[in-house]
Amino acid sequence: MSASATLAATFLSDRISALQESQTIAMAKKSRELAAQGHNVINLSFGEPDFQTPQYIKDAAKRALDEGYTKYTPVPGYVELRQAIADKLRRENRLEYQCENIVVSTGAKQALANAVMSMVNPGEEVIVLAPYWVSYEEMVRLAEGVSVRVMGSLENDYKATAAQIEEAITPRTKLIMYSSPCNPTGAVFSREELADIAAVLARHPQVFAIADEIYEYINFEGEHVSLAEFDEIKDQVITVNGFSKGYAMTGWRVGYLAARKEIAGACEKMQSQITSGTCSIAQRAALAALEGGRSSADEMVTAYHRRRDLVLKLVKEIPGFKTPTPAGAFYVFPDVSAYFGKKAPQGETIENATDLAMFLLNDAHVAAVTGEAFGAPNCMRFSTAAADEKLREAFIRIKDSLEKLV
Repeated sequence: MSASATLAATFLSDRISALQESQTIAMAKKSRELAAQGHNVINLSFGEPDFQTPQYIKDAAKRALDEGYTKYTPVPGYVELRQAIADKLRRENRLEYQCENIVVSTGAKQALANAVMSMVNPGEEVIVLAPYWVSYEEMVRLAEGVSVRVMGSLENDYKATAAQIEEAITPRTKLIMYSSPCNPTGAVFSREELADIAAVLARHPQVFAIADEIYEYINFEGEHVSLAEFDEIKDQVITVNGFSKGYAMTGWRVGYLAARKEIAGACEKMQSQITSGTCSIAQRAALAALEGGRSSADEMVTAYHRRRDLVLKLVKEIPGFKTPTPAGAFYVFPDVSAYFGKKAPQGETIENATDLAMFLLNDAHVAAVTGEAFGAPNCMRFSTAAADEKLREAFIRIKDSLEKLV
């Protein structure tokens, strides 16, 4: 360790030293570095729509500037936006909430962090349904909680069952965290599956659930079901959503949560000491997004569906990849363990998915994310949020590179 690194280890907090960098952001950084060297890198590591924000939303942001929306905003968000969110939840999700139940945050990631930090005491357990989004366990770590992974099987599209969840509950369990549609697998919990999970929660009223629904609109197979729809456990559920995926508003950073009044108030208190209210212009744009309906989102979903089918066809041509069919989101998440133990042309051995991801980045110039980041070390995540021609080229390169392994 260098002298500067040794010094840093003495003045940085244990909290930050224990925190892992987001693997999706780390791989995107590496791919940018390779591209800066002149290589044609196809980046399938980032979960970001390749579409532009719809024009009517951008126009609303411009109007907001002209209308003087340049001041601090209320910590939980403009009341008009919170009312529009409440109306959306009632109309589309059959959920009855008032403005006081809703907190608008700087992205769904902040809404998730607010909820975890507001709910979890040191040593309390959080059941994380795996494979999971990369930041869940790190948020629990920041709260000094203990993550308990419950892994879904490949045969069940990586969806954990209610029986698995109930078996993992202990007297120290505080929360369950999951996403549906799921990042990274694209799995979608059915109404029957969520009803079974709701029945478990009803038997354990001291346990709460964070339902991450950020990919709600990107659903290829059927209805989206919110866990909070089940009345007997509604007060045990914190529903998180936002505008980044469905409306291609990643850079605007607007998310929200809906929960019982006490939890929403706690999240508002937490946010008041960290960021205060979300950007005024972004909130006005988000309001316009909701008022404009779902037609632009549905057009993007049509493209995502086509790309999913394209990528599944391409992946099936790669020997050794075992890939469930994603029902939503914009990822494929194959089991790639058939390549572990093989040697690359330079002589190095592919020990795990992280090694394979680095090999593909350096040899195929395709960036993906190791499944270790999602709690599934046999897998890799490839984003399908890219143009069709880029996806074709990427998987041709991947297949060619994998054929070099012996």
